[in-house]
Amino acid sequence: MNISKPMLPTLRFDVPKGDEWVYEIKYDGFRAILFIDHHSHSFISRNGNSLTEQFPELEQALPFIRNIWNENLPVLLDGELCLLESPYKASFEAIQLRGRLKVKDKIAEQMNRQKAHFCAFDLLQFKNKNLTHLAYIERKEILQSMFKHANLPLQVDPYSSSFIQYIPSFKDETEIWNIASRYDAEGIIAKHVSSKWMEGKRTTQWFKIKNWKESAFFITAFEKKNGYFHLGILRNQQVYTVGLVSHGFSPEEREALLRVITLNKSVENNEFVFVEPSICVEVFFLELYKEQLRQPSFKRFRFDLNWEECTWENLLQNLNPLPKEVTITHPEKPLWPKKNINKQDYLHYLRDIAPYLLPFLENRLLTVIRYPHGMLGDPFYQKNCPDYAPAFIQRETVEGINYIVCKDLETLTWLGNQLAFEFHIPFQTLQSNGPSEIVFDLDPPSRQYFSLAVKAALLMKEVFDGLNLHSFIKTSGNKGLQVYVPLPENTFTYEDTRKFTEFIAHFLISKEPNLFTIERLKKNRGNKLYVDYIQHAEGKTIIAPYSPRGNEDALVATPLFWEEVTESLSPEMFPLDKTIQRITSLGNPFQEYLKVKEIQPFQSIVDFLSQ
Repeated sequence: MNISKPMLPTLRFDVPKGDEWVYEIKYDGFRAILFIDHHSHSFISRNGNSLTEQFPELEQALPFIRNIWNENLPVLLDGELCLLESPYKASFEAIQLRGRLKVKDKIAEQMNRQKAHFCAFDLLQFKNKNLTHLAYIERKEILQSMFKHANLPLQVDPYSSSFIQYIPSFKDETEIWNIASRYDAEGIIAKHVSSKWMEGKRTTQWFKIKNWKESAFFITAFEKKNGYFHLGILRNQQVYTVGLVSHGFSPEEREALLRVITLNKSVENNEFVFVEPSICVEVFFLELYKEQLRQPSFKRFRFDLNWEECTWENLLQNLNPLPKEVTITHPEKPLWPKKNINKQDYLHYLRDIAPYLLPFLENRLLTVIRYPHGMLGDPFYQKNCPDYAPAFIQRETVEGINYIVCKDLETLTWLGNQLAFEFHIPFQTLQSNGPSEIVFDLDPPSRQYFSLAVKAALLMKEVFDGLNLHSFIKTSGNKGLQVYVPLPENTFTYEDTRKFTEFIAHFLISKEPNLFTIERLKKNRGNKLYVDYIQHAEGKTIIAPYSPRGNEDALVATPLFWEEVTESLSPEMFPLDKTIQRITSLGNPFQEYLKVKEIQPFQSIVDFLSQ
């Protein structure tokens, strides 16, 4: 089969309902058609361009795909090429940055940092059969069967090693819309169960319903050449242009707006008619991209608003609506005064970081440190879930302590509203009888001696690489580094891991006795780095990846790529207000963390140390 143009959905603002419709999450990536047979393949974008060179993940995955689907080839798949943030959201900004790369070395570097996935939603060819004439629901059933028989995940999983992912269908439009809203997905696609696949046709058998955001802005100018109205907000007491809008106006609305601008203009030249802030409008948009509105569309005039109410803070709140189950109190409260971070900023950080933080919290007993007055007051530890906690919070009682298990965004937001800054977790999950990972805490006497942590980490990396162990590293968010070795569940004991941590600690001291120590008493360490191998034990905890820390610089316990661990590294490089942009531009260094657990060759190391 030779298909070059995909079938396209029609935009719609309401969700079609009824038994004849099914629904899928809409992912924000590159639409692509993927063909694979026993000897060749093609990977073509919506615009007819090959994606193979820019996304070499496919080349790496081909041997595996041909092996598991050997009897099904050739196959022709329709789907979305994505850089996933969560099971329900892909990053538009990240895929755009990746798509612009042309140099092979840069492409390989970015691929190693963040792997793309091809999320398949339709099957057009199976073996030598053309399936486009079949009803959509029949094609979907064959596609699902292919994934099921190959033991591939039956839902999108950003942590799966499989390049090809399966986008499932939902029958309940309310359920999928709630998921799309909660995870800030681009939207949903509604598909008629009997729809045939038609090349290059924009059809009303498929509808896209976007997860629009809404906010209020004021008009600052009209651009004569293209008919765009410039939108502004108040940011730090200054007028800030945040986008341009032309779509969504009726002819009468456009004419009325232009007449008001002309009558009240402050300046006019050959290109623009400028107007002082006063005219407020409400606008639909998808998201902010480089601090500009993406796909804005006029909704209505807001005669009830004063232009000074159109603020950056309100825009952020509308852009990232927090779970309605949580009542937010005192959003303006200053938390990190030195960094000008208030409570609303912090809650938005938790919302955005949730896809990367929650996988480390959702299955573990949680200890938090709360800062009821931000950095301006004293903190306290909290292990027991308070009596006033809402019913949606999961609780687990262990040894008389009623722990919180932070399993979702609602719980994370509630904890943030309670001003829990630090999230500390044990080294094992709820289901594990032993450690789920090994963590080395490299603790220099102060940030002044952070280079000692860098030196220790690099020495350890050499050892781990020699033993074929997969390791990961993050800052502590304070003055040190923490090195992780993921382990398979229910396989090893703390006695096993203690032998290894002690071995590594003594190795470091043998290499640099003047730099490293295992001395427990601080007064006896001098200016040496403390290698804490005793801390890795049952009942002990470590700061979670991407958790903020209670220090005045608002630093975050930030996962790093190993190539970043150099003499120029410093903890101050990783504050809370830079973390999300860092992930968008560089990727998540812990993306492969869960994948490598089952393939760690740790048993042979335990056997050797037990001799």
